Amino acid sequence: MDLTATEVLKAIRARQLKPLDVLDATFRQIEKLNPTLNAVITLASQSARDQAEVIEQRLARGEPMPPLAGLPILIKDNQRTKGLRTTLGSALHLNDVPLEDAGIVARLRHAGAIIIGKTNIPEYSIGANTVNPVFGATGNPYNPELTCGGSSGGSAVAVASKMVTLATGSDHGGSLRIPASFCGVVGVRCTPGTVPNEERRTPSTHYSLQGPLARNVTDAGLMLSVIADRTHGGERDPMAFPLDASRFAKLDDIDPSSLKVAVTADLGGLLVSNETRGLFRSRVNAMAAWFKRCDWHDIDLTDAPDVDWHLRQDVFVTQYFEQAGTWPEDFNPNVMATYRAAEKTSMTAIAKARHRQLLLIRKCQTLFQDYDLLITPGVSVQPFPWTLAYPKQIDGRPVENYMAWLHLTSALTVTGHPVVSLPAGLDSNGLPFGIQLVGPMYQDHKLLSMAKAVEQMGSSSERFKQPQ
Repeated sequence: MDLTATEVLKAIRARQLKPLDVLDATFRQIEKLNPTLNAVITLASQSARDQAEVIEQRLARGEPMPPLAGLPILIKDNQRTKGLRTTLGSALHLNDVPLEDAGIVARLRHAGAIIIGKTNIPEYSIGANTVNPVFGATGNPYNPELTCGGSSGGSAVAVASKMVTLATGSDHGGSLRIPASFCGVVGVRCTPGTVPNEERRTPSTHYSLQGPLARNVTDAGLMLSVIADRTHGGERDPMAFPLDASRFAKLDDIDPSSLKVAVTADLGGLLVSNETRGLFRSRVNAMAAWFKRCDWHDIDLTDAPDVDWHLRQDVFVTQYFEQAGTWPEDFNPNVMATYRAAEKTSMTAIAKARHRQLLLIRKCQTLFQDYDLLITPGVSVQPFPWTLAYPKQIDGRPVENYMAWLHLTSALTVTGHPVVSLPAGLDSNGLPFGIQLVGPMYQDHKLLSMAKAVEQMGSSSERFKQPQ
């Protein structure tokens, strides 16, 4: 379906589209494309039809409808769905059927969204290439032999290929932003605590965040207005600070010529390919005239990858200490490598990393005293074959492990600033190129409004136009 989420909902409310017709079109698109792309690994066809019929009956009676009533949505397979299997992309959980929804799913259901199925992920959602031993690989919608990124790869592909208009994702070191960049869609990583996640295993962290994948910023904001609500589980998350989530449904109109923008290709010297640098510079050249100021900036976040590695170890032990002894030998090597490294890391090293994290946060806060936005490339490389867990080298420089090519996103996880991953046209191979728009902490609504302004300017630029 070519319509956006906002357009579908408007047509349903105006009785120009029936929820069942929207659902049928959704399932036809999945049936047509999923055998090639492998984005959707579980469907809830009957329960979805039952829900659509109830919504049609309520519409016929003229009842007031919740904000997402009748809109089909897919759920990332690390988020629990009542009565619908949640496998974590692992044979260990292949037949797990939760008795209740995760909070993010419960809030979507309460808003009238029709949960139609689950999307593919790497095992336990750890890895930036969506491949697992149970369901196999999810292909890039622009070239199925290439990676779609991860870990929210199935969701990004489903949105990019117009199976659905919205899907859920989650983000550790880039799991929303990387597939958004590789697939030409919008991904939003909010300030930690904006979207409640009552399933976190630690009271405060920049990891285990949840967010939307959409075709445009307005739709992403609409989904945030629901999943950032403090009800249906959200009240159980100690990180969920007071917030009026409904504001995200209406973004401000911002004149981009009023914005002061800092740009950097590598955040001070992180590993970024020459191809990506060239693509980013061409986008900056196209954007520069849109803004009041557009300055190349030398902000240095090169300490962030090592900080991330230490903080990630801490998070993994908190998350998995009860099950680490039960993992089979062929379990996700990314998870095991991080967990085993944590067993050898001292508390002193973790504590020092937390202090270094504070210094990096302050460095970004200083930048936002002078600028409204920081813009970087979305990923350090363009999509590569999904048969590779990660690129083995970038321009002759070896990539040491599964995180070493993700520093443009993981560095911003460390600082905790909100990020919108925005499509920025195609490369010479016809593959999407994405950029990250970074804003001040706790100013997520303003960041989305600024991203909408950039998106609108880009729609009239051939170099920057969103992939179709």
